[in-house]
Amino acid sequence: MADSPETQKTRTTDAAGKLTWLEANLLRHHLATHVVIHAVLFALSLLSAFLLWFDINASPAQARWAWMTRFLTCLPFYVIVKLLIFGRMKLFHGGWQYASIRDVANILLASWWFVAAAFALWGGVYYLPHLTGRFVPYVGQYFTGFPKAVLVLDFLATVFWVCTARLGFRLYREELRPIASEGLRRVLVVGAGNAAEAIIREVHRMRTERYRVIGMVDDDAAKRNILIHGVPVLGTTEEIREICDQRRVEEIIIALPDASRKELQRVIDLCSGTKLKFQSLPGVADLIDGRVTVSQIRPVDINDLLGREVVELDDAAVSRFLRGRRILITGAGGSIGAEMCRQVCRYQPARLILVEQAETPLFEIDNELRRTHGIIPVDAQICDIFDRRRVMEMWARHRPEVVVHAAAHKHVPLMEHNPCEAIKNNIMGSKNVADASCRYDTAEFVMISTDKAVNPSSVMGASKRMAEIYTQALNGRDGCATQFKAVRFGNVLDSSGSVIPTFRKQIAAGGPVSVTHPQMRRYFMTIPEASRLVLQAAATGVGGQIFLLDMGEPVKIVDLARQMITLSGFRPGEDIEIEFVGPRPGEKLFEELRTGEEHIAPTIHPKVHIWKSRPAEWNHVQDGIMRLEAMTNCPDRQPVVDLLRQIIPEYDPLNPPEKQKTASLIVD
Repeated sequence: MADSPETQKTRTTDAAGKLTWLEANLLRHHLATHVVIHAVLFALSLLSAFLLWFDINASPAQARWAWMTRFLTCLPFYVIVKLLIFGRMKLFHGGWQYASIRDVANILLASWWFVAAAFALWGGVYYLPHLTGRFVPYVGQYFTGFPKAVLVLDFLATVFWVCTARLGFRLYREELRPIASEGLRRVLVVGAGNAAEAIIREVHRMRTERYRVIGMVDDDAAKRNILIHGVPVLGTTEEIREICDQRRVEEIIIALPDASRKELQRVIDLCSGTKLKFQSLPGVADLIDGRVTVSQIRPVDINDLLGREVVELDDAAVSRFLRGRRILITGAGGSIGAEMCRQVCRYQPARLILVEQAETPLFEIDNELRRTHGIIPVDAQICDIFDRRRVMEMWARHRPEVVVHAAAHKHVPLMEHNPCEAIKNNIMGSKNVADASCRYDTAEFVMISTDKAVNPSSVMGASKRMAEIYTQALNGRDGCATQFKAVRFGNVLDSSGSVIPTFRKQIAAGGPVSVTHPQMRRYFMTIPEASRLVLQAAATGVGGQIFLLDMGEPVKIVDLARQMITLSGFRPGEDIEIEFVGPRPGEKLFEELRTGEEHIAPTIHPKVHIWKSRPAEWNHVQDGIMRLEAMTNCPDRQPVVDLLRQIIPEYDPLNPPEKQKTASLIVD
């Protein structure tokens, strides 16, 4: 009966990892074993030195064996002193399978110290007469008639035998020991530099083999056909697909630490349509001194392709804005709210108040912050911001100095079907926290807004625009000292319920992957990047401003789907189908971040801009809020939409839900 795949894999692992007695003891770093082996090597080194010297200089046959007495007399001294020196330099503690140039240098140094000690002792015996009487009986016998050239030969022999033993053991482990190749994944490494050398060396050192490195590719023509640890450079990245087909490659390891998004994108595109899996190395800081290990190799993620350079903040300004102040964050359990909590904690606030309607996310972020920033007082408050009385009570008790308002309903299709809930949370809830901030003298109020508030086409976008209008109009009013600011940005990578985790689930289920439209485009940025830029805008801006974050270039959702399928080791359109389901209610094909370049002003940070707009008339805003408040429990969608259109003239509804079947895909 044939073995199961699990049994075959176990046998392969056992065969690959089977060690001799010597290997097992050396790999376990048994000090006694190392001492014994080195003692034998030291004796062999001295014997080699004597044989070489006396074979050259002794012509009579009987004299050729006269050295034996001297050898046996000197042997204990040589071995004991060398063991002491090598032990002092911790040369018995290293693993021989990791023997390196540094080990050779330390062996040379230890051997030199022994020669120096021997010459010093010999000089003391013969040139310090007042010491001779005491030490000659014990030491002089080792040096009487002793040819000093043997010391030099012994030095060379010690270096040779000890280094040969260590490097020979490593050679056996990495190159000569029989390896079961069954079950190993055939790997091609992209890059032939220091990172590639480190990963190939680590693969060779593995006690239980996992990869078989077939070759490397590199665009440097000078590296063509060179070998690194026996692995050849097979060609350039342009030839990567052909090489993978010819060599039956299963995985690609991208050995380009801190590779740019474009470099990663190019490699993925060259391999599009294959079943390859893609792995990458950690950043270059983790590769210093060869600290990379195979366990650090990780799959290339879509975030690697969409992520951008780390945002550099004006830390001094942000620190002045947050340090030592009471900070309140609404929506603290959400993707953006939770990251805002983490970022704020870096600046040592006096107290952090977490406000969240959902119990479980609040519980998780509260526990996380207490674990990672235990010295910062944290208060977790369950609160529905539509509950005005509860909001006012909370502000009165905590008296926050800075409010970051991240609580909102964000999913466009859901809000199209539940418009009154968008009014409750996004408009009336925002009004409540803004009014509470005014009443209880909050210094700074920062609202998280969205690109969907620009010429809104959805209830969600219109509700966020109305919240912007209200807070902007409230700024600077008599009796309100709070500075109100809003920050707009687009989609954030991997936020809860967004397109990327949705695609992951669909791919894991075997497809199809649902995309709304071939031309659908969205802006993306990472959650930490968005959160950091929000703090930068809030710290350097003034009240009444609406800030826009630089979102980079928009990404086609269908391209995103193809890349995620490829990175999962499948072929788009063959292994995993892409299904176009049509735009959802309220959804644009292309989101806007601004209404025109003439309305944009720069700030001190290159990724933060100001949208220049005139605040709405307060009476008009108040009238609109009162009319919307009357709609908070309206069972019909159309009256809510009609009222929003009256208050926000630029609101132009798209794809009303009553005219189409809603797709299941969620894109925030």
